[in-house]
Amino acid sequence: MKNPITGLNKIFDNRIRLGVMSILMVNEEISFNDLKQMLEVTDGNLATHLVNLEENGYIKVHKGFIGRKTNTTYSITKAGEKAFADHISALEQMIRGMK
Repeated sequence: MKNPITGLNKIFDNRIRLGVMSILMVNEEISFNDLKQMLEVTDGNLATHLVNLEENGYIKVHKGFIGRKTNTTYSITKAGEKAFADHISALEQMIRGMK
């Protein structure tokens, strides 16, 4: 029997990283504060997971200013889109295989 978790991406095991990627798949760009509010996490917790996704090449960080306030937004990379789509596909295959 084939291992049912083959093809799952370890990076997306965490619910916060899974949430970030899910949000970015349907939004062209989103701010740090919007992500924090949607996921109901602390600044430090979210920042740690965003760094992980950025280091793996799955998201891009855009830093700028709105007036005098800093504004950080995030978008998904092509590699991130593919990796996340592959992960979702592997989850679906695992679920279908368990029936």
